[in-house]
Amino acid sequence: MDPVLCSIADAARLLGIGKTKTYELIDAGQLATVAIGVRRMVTVESIKRLAKGTGLDEAA
Repeated sequence: MDPVLCSIADAARLLGIGKTKTYELIDAGQLATVAIGVRRMVTVESIKRLAKGTGLDEAA
C-alpha cells in the first residue's frame, strides 16, 4: 500500500521547496492536511494535485 500522508518536512522535500513555503501553501488551501494528535500531516494526493498544476478547488 502506498502512503497517503506524509510529514510537512517530507512534503517540502518532495516538492523541492522549503518548509516555510509549504506552510504558505497549506494556509492558502493548496495542500490538504490532516491532524493526528498534535501532528499535522499532508495528504499525498494534494501533493500530486499541486505537482500536476491542479489545485484543491479544481479537484472537487
